[in-house]
Amino acid sequence: MTRYIKRHSLQARITHDVTIIACILLAISGLFVFITPLNNLLPSQVTFGIRMAHRVLGVVFIVVPLVSALLAPKGVKHMFSNYLAKWDKDDVTFMKRFLPYMLGPKRVHMPDQHEVKSGQRLADGLLLVAGATIAISGVFLLLGTTVVSFGAGLMLVMHLLHDLAFLMLAVFGLAHIFLGSGIFQPYRRMRRVMFGNGLISESDALYHWGHWAREELEKGDKVVEIKD
Repeated sequence: MTRYIKRHSLQARITHDVTIIACILLAISGLFVFITPLNNLLPSQVTFGIRMAHRVLGVVFIVVPLVSALLAPKGVKHMFSNYLAKWDKDDVTFMKRFLPYMLGPKRVHMPDQHEVKSGQRLADGLLLVAGATIAISGVFLLLGTTVVSFGAGLMLVMHLLHDLAFLMLAVFGLAHIFLGSGIFQPYRRMRRVMFGNGLISESDALYHWGHWAREELEKGDKVVEIKD
C-alpha cells in the first residue's frame, strides 16, 4: 500500500488544464494576429479564421477561471492566502538555493516548504498578474474593434499592455511548463498531480512540500491509500 495526499480537486484540475491549453493556443494564434509579416504569409481566409479562433479562445481563457472562482469562493480565498502568506526562514533559504538546485539538484538540500513554495508564489503570482492584464486589455481590444470606439490613444495603451503581458506569460509560462510537466528530474512525476488524479505520493509530498505534507498527514482527511 502506498499513501497519497489529495493535492488538487477535480474542479481545480479542470480549470487549470483548460486555461493553460487556451493560453498556449492563444499564444500561437496571437503571433499571427499581431505580427503582420506572419499574418501576410497565410491566405486571408486562414488569417480570418485564426483571428476568430483567437477571440473565442480569449473568452474561454477569461470565462472558465471566473466561473470556477464563483463556484468555489473558499478555494479562491485559500489560494490567495497561500500566495500572500508571510515568508519564513525556509522560504528565504529556498529562494537563495533555487538556482544551484536547478543546476545540481542532487548536491543541494532544499528546506521544507509550505503548500505553495516561495518560488511558486513569485512566479505564479506574476503569471496571475500577466494573465489578468492580458485578459483585461484583450477585452478592450475586442470591444474596441467591434462594438465600441475607445479612441486611438487608449487602444494603443491596450496593445502595449497586451504585448507586455504576453511577454511575461511567455517567460514565466515556459518556466511553469518546464517544472510542472516533469522535464526537470525532481519534478518528473509532478505532471500527474495536475493532469492526472490530483494525488501526490507521500514521499514526493514530503520532498517538495514538507511542512504542508506533514500537516496533511497529521489531519488525515486528504490521505488515501492505494495498493501498488
